[in-house]
Amino acid sequence: MKTLEQAHQEFNFNDFLQQQLVGTSHSVNAYVECCERYLGSHKTALIWEGQNGESEKWTFEQLAEASGKLANYFDSLGLKAGDCIAGLLPRTPELLITVLATWRIGAIYQPLFTAFESKAIEHRVNVAKTQLIVTNEEQGLKLKNIVLPNIITVHHSNSLSESENTDFWIVLNQQISSFTPVMRSFEDDFLMMFTSGTTGLAKSVPVPLKAVLAFKGYMTYAIDLCEQDSYWNLADPGWAYGLYYGITGPLSLGHSIIMDERAFSVDNAIQLIKKYKVSNLAGSPTVFRMFFGFKEKFDASIKKHLRVVSSAGEPLTPEVIHWFKNDLNVNIYDHYGQTELGMVVANHHALEHNKKVGSAGYAIPGHRFAVLNSLHQEVEKGEMGTLAIDCSQSPLTWFKGYDGHNLKSFVGHYYLTGDTVKLNEFGGVDFVGRADDVITTSGYRVGPFDVESTLLECEEVLESAVIGKPDPERTEVVKAFVVLKSQFLASEALSQKLQGYVRSRLSKHAYPKEIEFVETLPKTSSGKIQRNLLKQQEIAKLETTQKVG
Repeated sequence: MKTLEQAHQEFNFNDFLQQQLVGTSHSVNAYVECCERYLGSHKTALIWEGQNGESEKWTFEQLAEASGKLANYFDSLGLKAGDCIAGLLPRTPELLITVLATWRIGAIYQPLFTAFESKAIEHRVNVAKTQLIVTNEEQGLKLKNIVLPNIITVHHSNSLSESENTDFWIVLNQQISSFTPVMRSFEDDFLMMFTSGTTGLAKSVPVPLKAVLAFKGYMTYAIDLCEQDSYWNLADPGWAYGLYYGITGPLSLGHSIIMDERAFSVDNAIQLIKKYKVSNLAGSPTVFRMFFGFKEKFDASIKKHLRVVSSAGEPLTPEVIHWFKNDLNVNIYDHYGQTELGMVVANHHALEHNKKVGSAGYAIPGHRFAVLNSLHQEVEKGEMGTLAIDCSQSPLTWFKGYDGHNLKSFVGHYYLTGDTVKLNEFGGVDFVGRADDVITTSGYRVGPFDVESTLLECEEVLESAVIGKPDPERTEVVKAFVVLKSQFLASEALSQKLQGYVRSRLSKHAYPKEIEFVETLPKTSSGKIQRNLLKQQEIAKLETTQKVG
């Protein structure tokens, strides 16, 4: 196996481009890269599991035919390269056909997560100037008061108004399947993403076609996607990780993808992992924590085919890592990225390097990171600071600012991620927390992840979120919000037990002075815990108390 150091030394942007794409930086199309180039292979491109137990397999040839018909319909409406077309659909073949048809005409695909309600949708389509939405009956109800030029509905019914009464399959079957892809350049956008919006309104993140090359790099070096793999990315394509690396990345390598329309459950996931003998699995820490919470459901048969597991979104907890390794005999590695960057830091499955539990890893070839202090100077090993991407030495970077021009997150040639990390002894990064999540208590800095990770070692705890609660004496005190497993009941005795455990396992200053038992934790649409909302609640309580006093 090649070492990480060798991969960085050997990486050459132009060589990588020529090896990975059939197009060039001046003439490229995402549909061509993710579908057309694989015509004639008769390989399965999509494995679909339906809501009601049905399943289908689609070849690249079948997707080419369907997307060509939809592309012709888009063209008949006057839609053109550079226009924004959105999909508000569950994980179905119609969603993938919409994505490919959009790219085929040179347009920009915009994902709309099905958990969004009308206000979130309206903001996104207004900012993106969306020209058409493909949806279904259930989701289409959210669009009734939103002004849009065009709506296409999968399996419409009379419950929708006449202006929205355009049925997906009817219009497809009226078109021919031949449509010549519209070629674009690396700088032209093909995706219109939005940040998760944990504070303020979500900001748009246009993604240029150059990103396809970066996506392939992540799939190759970090995910280690091999031709013989059965690959499943559990993330929803309504957000970045699922769209970048559940659809675009694997299809661009000619690899099949799995889309499960059903709502996520541990039982459903286990069923599909077994049914398709999944060997390469990717998803979020939230999912893998749920797996760990029901680890008794995983039997020995999964060990026979599960080869590698990748996690992105938040750091993994040590007990999850150890469970995968010791019980399932598979390595699960942390990967780090953002909607704005794609994945840029990882523990690489395909490359040899030092592995450290709890570390986010090292820069993916084609990228260089730095850890910066408050003066935006690079720190030495062992020091903490803000994780930054050195754009001057990262040829695969592609982010060009919010709304395509807002560069407030850039300082010189650095992009500032807003995440606090420690440059570890191996030259990798250990995640500490979002810059505004780090807790300062009695002069100590406490990363919420450390406390959350320790709490999750307790058999009673299913999930936890830790914040710094404002305190006049200590600046902040550590407060934990804990979701218990169903068989355990909240009590003062349990609270004291958890506090004692963290104090003994972590440190005397980092244990939670307060524990509040809750039914659920607030999360973004992509499954990240919204610590900022919990902190805002505590600040509001404090302000109310002060007013009353």
